[in-house]
Amino acid sequence: MSFTDWRIDRIEHVLPKEFYNLVNKNSNHIGKTFPLTLANSDSLKKAEDFLEVSRNKEKTKEGFYFYARDIQTHNLIGYLCVKTIDYRISKCELGYFVDEDYQGKGITSKMVVDALDFCFNELKMNKVFICTSEINLASQRIALKHNFKQEGILRDEFRNGDGELQNTVYFGLLKSEYNKT
Repeated sequence: MSFTDWRIDRIEHVLPKEFYNLVNKNSNHIGKTFPLTLANSDSLKKAEDFLEVSRNKEKTKEGFYFYARDIQTHNLIGYLCVKTIDYRISKCELGYFVDEDYQGKGITSKMVVDALDFCFNELKMNKVFICTSEINLASQRIALKHNFKQEGILRDEFRNGDGELQNTVYFGLLKSEYNKT
């Protein structure tokens, strides 16, 4: 199923209240996989600070932020960040989530397509990677759908929202592989 009444927005058009609403509405949904985003946005003030830090990271090219917005309601319905950027070896990481009510509609997939274009063609990255919890099968499916290769499992690499250490599945996509898709 697809949902076409949405668009990608950039951080300069996002208000702290709407980001707080997205995170708060989905706190149970993202609690185990986005504990830092959740902890840093669990109040309106913290969401404001989180967005300010993100804006500064974008200005210094340390991170880039994309948001899915429902065209009808104007609500934020998804979030994707380009992070862990290493310009020396030309690689970066994608992190993303979509509002639980909008899952399975192709939104995350389209956001990843656009992010890959941005990373490879604008940032001139050689590699984009996705690290996901072993239990996050939906994120693993997104990686595989977009031709990422599973490169390994990093043991006890991630502390989830319950404070437990979990294994992380590491997926990578090289520019040479991306150009063939």
